[in-house]
Amino acid sequence: MNIKAVLANFLTLLPAILLASVGALSQGLFWAILAIGVYISFRILDIADMTSEGSFALGGSVSATVIVVLGWNPFLSLIIAILAGMLSGVVTGLLHTKLKIPAILSGILSMIALYSVNLRIMGQANTPLLGQKTVISEIKGILPSAKELGMKDSLLQTLVSIGIGLAFVILVVAFLYWFFGTEIGCTIRATGNNEAMVRAQGSNTDLMKIIGLALGNGLIALSGGLVAQSQGYADVSMGVGAIVVGLASIVIGEVVFHRKRSFAYKLRAIIIGAVIYRIIIAIVLQFGLNTNDLKLLTAVLVAVALSVPVLKKQKVVVHKEGV
Repeated sequence: MNIKAVLANFLTLLPAILLASVGALSQGLFWAILAIGVYISFRILDIADMTSEGSFALGGSVSATVIVVLGWNPFLSLIIAILAGMLSGVVTGLLHTKLKIPAILSGILSMIALYSVNLRIMGQANTPLLGQKTVISEIKGILPSAKELGMKDSLLQTLVSIGIGLAFVILVVAFLYWFFGTEIGCTIRATGNNEAMVRAQGSNTDLMKIIGLALGNGLIALSGGLVAQSQGYADVSMGVGAIVVGLASIVIGEVVFHRKRSFAYKLRAIIIGAVIYRIIIAIVLQFGLNTNDLKLLTAVLVAVALSVPVLKKQKVVVHKEGV
């Protein structure tokens, strides 16, 4: 392969890559909230919760329906989306703790049920938000126009999205840092680490699991609402592969940064991992990757990222044995 031709092609694509990366930053921040929600169940509670694929679409469906049908404020629609997501988490928690259904199967049952629920909420497969008020248009309306600022409207839209995503991420991280420092939050974390010990101390581990699942799915629904308002529509299938995206963000964050750090540091690592993931996807698409292969690429990224710590350990063992 001609190196000069490859370099020339890269330089040609560079402006488009930079623009796509900026756009990916805003999407990465919105999806980072999903990753944090997945982190609560996957890492803190040590539960592989499949509800996220349904609760993500639930957040988008509820937010879009509240805006289009009821004409309510888009910020209020996000609060309702969070409550709906928390309710889905409670259902999963009850199936697991009270009916003794395995955690992964409980999540799958909720995910399947939520597909029909989302169709019922929207009354159709998707709900467009074109011409409707969204959090982005509301904030954008407060600011000077793109012409007054001397920039393209698309760039202003992206910058506003980044600002909104950053604000929501900061609020979520601040809330979780406070919450998991409380007695209930610490008990939830202890439940994930050693359930038998927590039960021996007289704490209700079933309740802790339900609260944790409700909190995680509430955040996932918030992410779904923000993504729906950002992309301009809610779709019943928008949550397909959401858990893999969340896991990819978590794993990338853990690989790039050290895993054994403070809780706040871990949350920051997840956010950066989500942004890195979206930027990787945006760059690869610029090089002509078929969008049908995105799920395959995500699976490969997660597999590679999960393999890195194992390979490092094996390398250390081989080195010590050699010494």
